[in-house]
Amino acid sequence: MKTRSILLLSTLLAVAPVMSQEPPQQPRPDRKGETRERPPRRETVAQKYSIEQAVSDRAQLHTIAFSGLAFITGDFGASTFIPPGKVCDYFGFQYMRDIDAAQKGHNPMFLNRVAGNVFHVLDDKQEALFSALAEEQAPQLEELAKLRLPMIKAFWLHLGGKAGLSKEATVRHTAKIFEKDMELSIRRAEVMAQVHNSLDAGQKDYFAKMKFGDFNTWPEMDERDKLKRGGKGKSKLFNVANMTYASEYFSWTAGNIGADTYFCPERHGTYFGGFYMKDMPAMGKRDFDISTAVTGDSGEAFVEKVLTEEQRRHILAILDKQKSALQETIKVRREISTELRKLLTGGEPNKAKLMTLGRRYGEFDGEMSWYYATAFAAVNQTLTADQRAALVKLRNLDGYASAPYYIYSQAMKDEPDLAGVETFFK
Repeated sequence: MKTRSILLLSTLLAVAPVMSQEPPQQPRPDRKGETRERPPRRETVAQKYSIEQAVSDRAQLHTIAFSGLAFITGDFGASTFIPPGKVCDYFGFQYMRDIDAAQKGHNPMFLNRVAGNVFHVLDDKQEALFSALAEEQAPQLEELAKLRLPMIKAFWLHLGGKAGLSKEATVRHTAKIFEKDMELSIRRAEVMAQVHNSLDAGQKDYFAKMKFGDFNTWPEMDERDKLKRGGKGKSKLFNVANMTYASEYFSWTAGNIGADTYFCPERHGTYFGGFYMKDMPAMGKRDFDISTAVTGDSGEAFVEKVLTEEQRRHILAILDKQKSALQETIKVRREISTELRKLLTGGEPNKAKLMTLGRRYGEFDGEMSWYYATAFAAVNQTLTADQRAALVKLRNLDGYASAPYYIYSQAMKDEPDLAGVETFFK
């Protein structure tokens, strides 16, 4: 068994990243009414990101290991941190940033520039649609973030030795989270489609010159100061939501179903503090490139250089356990994306079907998250003092102190409502 595990790990770490093809393309009727394929508006560039790469054993191993490192060396507050772009994410933005030809996708400038251009082009009535949506959804987005907190606390109690973390309770709760996420996503798609279908010829021409996945083709533009003035007296989530709608509006309308279906390896099991560990150094900075190698490098070091063979086996076992659920998420996301895109051509999506798909997606996320939480807890119980010191060094966040909890990336100073934590245990 020991030899087999070492050989498996060596194989996973040696595999080169899969080079992607263009994402599956959205059928579009031509002038004769026949169907043809429509690629995103972008120039051809070398890519290493694809859905196949995201679900590969190598990418998953590194990402899971990175989450384990973050969870074991972090705290409850850090585990609640999540970028707002990781919810309601059926609009191609993650793919657009991952394949960016200028490699600016993980720099705060990326979102600022694309959103800035969108707001620069839209007229007052169109901007007002996004503002009204932000007003409507800001409290709902906060509610969505707070739904995560009791489950994260339960994961933390389990990490500390509390037995009986229930897989069934975890799956039920994540289904509830993703159902709420889908409700917000449908409404977001409706408003973005309304804006899209109201563009005049000049606006369409401006957006056509902006290439999907090429930051360098977007005019230098940053409308945040203007937006802050317009959002004076509003919640921080109002302004965050407004920027998110604008950036995702472009990625959705310039992209396709393949881009919408895509997810990065860290999309699932977002309850362990990996985003805090990776993103915190960039917080508050307008120009900071988050390394795309940090997840892989740190995850690899955690598994290969710090853990023993017995500890490593807990992490490696997740790959086979989650494989079916991971593959099903691709199918579910494609169905969701197909339904939502009907709005762009004046159609009507099946909302009941979308809500069912959202719940199902959440069930898969819960299943995978339970595998992570139980494996991390098993590893944590056997770490030596020297191993813990090595992991803290790998964390590489000296001088950072987390808040009691976060609403997305906003630090909160009060104590969170954690009612229902005990329901996660048998």
